[in-house]
Amino acid sequence: MSDSLHEPWLRGIAFNPAAPSDVLIRLVGQAAGEAGLLMCEGRDLPDAVIDAALLHPARGIRRALAGNRHVDPARLAPLATDPSGIIRARLAGGPRPRPRWVRPLPDDILVTLLTAQDGGEDGMLTEHEIVQELTSSRQIPQSFYRSMAGHEHPGLRVRAAWTWQSLTPAQQEALLDDPDPAVREAAQNSTWELDPEAVEAKLPSIGSHSKSFVLGTCALSPALVEQCFADGTVHPLTWNRHTPADAVARLARHPEAKVREMVAARPDLGPDLVTELRQDPDEDVRMRARLHPFPRTWAEYRAIQRVLGHGPDCVCPITEPATEPSPDWFAACAASEEPELRRVAATWPGLPAVLVETLARDADEEVRILLACHHPLAPPHLLLDVFVARPAHRPHLLTLPAFPRTGRTHLIRHPDPEVRALAAADPALPEPPVEDPDESVRRAAAANPSLTPQALEALLADPRTAEGAAANPSLPVPRMHALLDRCLNGAATQPTAARRRETTPT
Repeated sequence: MSDSLHEPWLRGIAFNPAAPSDVLIRLVGQAAGEAGLLMCEGRDLPDAVIDAALLHPARGIRRALAGNRHVDPARLAPLATDPSGIIRARLAGGPRPRPRWVRPLPDDILVTLLTAQDGGEDGMLTEHEIVQELTSSRQIPQSFYRSMAGHEHPGLRVRAAWTWQSLTPAQQEALLDDPDPAVREAAQNSTWELDPEAVEAKLPSIGSHSKSFVLGTCALSPALVEQCFADGTVHPLTWNRHTPADAVARLARHPEAKVREMVAARPDLGPDLVTELRQDPDEDVRMRARLHPFPRTWAEYRAIQRVLGHGPDCVCPITEPATEPSPDWFAACAASEEPELRRVAATWPGLPAVLVETLARDADEEVRILLACHHPLAPPHLLLDVFVARPAHRPHLLTLPAFPRTGRTHLIRHPDPEVRALAAADPALPEPPVEDPDESVRRAAAANPSLTPQALEALLADPRTAEGAAANPSLPVPRMHALLDRCLNGAATQPTAARRRETTPT
């Protein structure tokens, strides 16, 4: 067999779900080149392979492991104190490309990264740059943010003070009276957010990219509100819970329909204004006003805001809200005649199974899509239906544990090759389409465990199907070792671009 088959074999074995630890460990070596990097980053790994990668002398291997979205993040804890700041930053930054739902890091890793006193021995990054990677990665759960105010480490209590409005009055009072002077100073420096006159004085010194955040979250003086109306910068006021009642009334009668729409479901909107907005000439404004009985709290209002107006192909991040409405509220939304409220209910992963079953049959397509993407109990047939109908959601759906691995053979003649590839991997398929004109379909077909040993050997020898055949779980382990022997013997002496990337700082 030609040496040109070596790289496809290596890549295939690296992602073979039946490959045991002793096979995969051989791929962690430098001779395996890019296949080892792809494996360490792109699949679940046995403990022995994780241990080998954690202790590997090549930074490229450790860096690849640090970005692995499949391995239990608790197993990656040693990388939080890796000698290389590049490795720490990769762990802090999370998987790339970033999935819609990011698995949070354990508290001990978060504490290590957030309280580090240096950025690593290589001096490539500072500890502050690594923390910036972490705070933008969505790997910090809301539970950790809430716990920082009472954490024993003063550095974390300082960080808690930076999220002043998310704290309870008791937490704010405790931080203002903290025994550590740095914590007290951070708390005192954050109180301006709820002081209208202080906000007005501070706003001119705040960068333009942050002004919208301030106007949408902080307490506002009458003069500042007037300035927003004069400047035409009222949009942030529509969702600011501190916006004065007289300003809310003016926003409800604003000439721009989008402004009226954003105000129409505010929980502090008076009944007269609700009645007025339900007769608005704009349909979206009327729809929001119809929803007004539901957002009785700001948490409910924000739950609606997160969902409405995004469309069926929205792939916005799936994040945990800081505060969440009650289960009864979500249940009421699920039973509503308004499809917009049923869409909101479909995004709550705690919705009971009986309501999930009902929403899975909902007449509104967006309800079904949102349920498929957000709820762990969404039925497999729904996940498959959405996969076929909405390509934008395919990367996310394939990560879900409930996504069906069988029952897809009816799609084998679908015009979309991505759908055919899904069907080609179904073990129930009597004749996997190894001659399909599309490469991804051939690769999936060659990895189908229903193939006979004789057929598999022929596919291993064909450059068009070699990678898929090497990834086939029915490939015997001795055969995997034999292929690795052919690929790796003497490879360490042959420089390749892949191995240079594996050791080059990035």
